Amino acid sequence: MSDKLQPLDPRTAVDLYLDHREPELSKSSIQNQRYRLDSFVEWCEDEDIENINRLTGRNLHQFRVWRRQGRGESHGPVSKVTLRGILATVRMFLEFCATIDAVEEGLREKVMLPNVSAAEASREEKLDEDDADAIIDHLERFQYAGREHVIFSVLWHTGIRLGTLRGFDLRDFSYEQQSMKVRHRPESDTPLKNQEAAERIIAVGEHYCDVIQDYIDHNRVNTTDDYGREPLITTVQGRIAGGTIRNYVYQWTRPCMLRGCPHDRDPDTCEAMKSDTAGKCPSSRSPHGVRRGSITTHLRDGVPEEIVSDRMNASKEVLEQHYDKRTERERMELRREFLTDK
Repeated sequence: MSDKLQPLDPRTAVDLYLDHREPELSKSSIQNQRYRLDSFVEWCEDEDIENINRLTGRNLHQFRVWRRQGRGESHGPVSKVTLRGILATVRMFLEFCATIDAVEEGLREKVMLPNVSAAEASREEKLDEDDADAIIDHLERFQYAGREHVIFSVLWHTGIRLGTLRGFDLRDFSYEQQSMKVRHRPESDTPLKNQEAAERIIAVGEHYCDVIQDYIDHNRVNTTDDYGREPLITTVQGRIAGGTIRNYVYQWTRPCMLRGCPHDRDPDTCEAMKSDTAGKCPSSRSPHGVRRGSITTHLRDGVPEEIVSDRMNASKEVLEQHYDKRTERERMELRREFLTDK
């Protein structure tokens, strides 16, 4: 252990890390990070680790196994996909700890992330809230009200499907009523997955209304589609194609767009660096992954399932089976909060 390290207990270290992240993350993101790191603190307490200066690569492997198997009193077993997210947060935490002389430099590299197969990722892949916030913040700063900013913001804010976004016309958006109409129009190439049953009006937050309106006023290509309709999101060819939306999402969810590559790939040779092959990045997410992440975030924030079901056009049974990625403890804490407020 280096002489320069200053003793620090695990819980205080987590508090310092979250205080450091607070200016750049939303309240719910901070809560999610705290929940992930609480399991690390619990493990440290179980192992009588009172000073994180002592942490070694072997310790981190032991935590990895402990967390995967759900040996703690407060945390159950988790899938490889969920475990990867937890360990990624621990990595960021340890990187911060190294900057304040609490752990050895480079200790984060000893946190081994589990490999996740394409099949496992497709079943459970979702965009994490922290990543979504970072992408939207970046687009807001550098590409405000551009096509990509609108696409990503609306997908995340509303949790709608790719086809729903593509089918919006100018007339479907109301700045005054802060809403967007979802309509099934199969005769002009914009059907909805659940047809007429999916038709609804979606509430849009004031800020996102401003973004959409600014896009319409300043950046939207004024054109019609092959059926004479005026699409909301356009290209020089007319209504945006579904493949174009998908490629934008793949591109922006690659970690290297905002930070270093977690896969140790060379950007000069990485096959995922091209816009049309961005989906080959192991960490990129599809529009459906954005939808799953949005739904999970709404549920974690305590939005009732009935509201999420109506807004995202998914039955409560489908939400629970395919989209709700909250742990049992998270659900319990939300029930506790709801009952306590009564």
